Amino acid sequence: MPQIIPINALKNTSAISELCRSVGEPIFITKNGYGNMVIMSMEIFEKNFLLQDVFMKLEAAEQDIAEGRTKDARESLRELRQKYGL
Repeated sequence: MPQIIPINALKNTSAISELCRSVGEPIFITKNGYGNMVIMSMEIFEKNFLLQDVFMKLEAAEQDIAEGRTKDARESLRELRQKYGL
């Protein structure tokens, strides 16, 4: 379940830092009852950033397949061996 805390709770930086590490997901910060910010630990940020990068590459690969920009794997390997004399 997502953590939601008011902006005035950010005064206690040590507790917020520990909360970020312990919950393992982004924490939503509210101001006057409305969403204002999101904070998270560096580990969660890096994991989410890596996953986003993987999903973007998969989407590009799927589009290449859909548009016919593919080659047979054996043919590609044969061309590489010829090109580099392997």
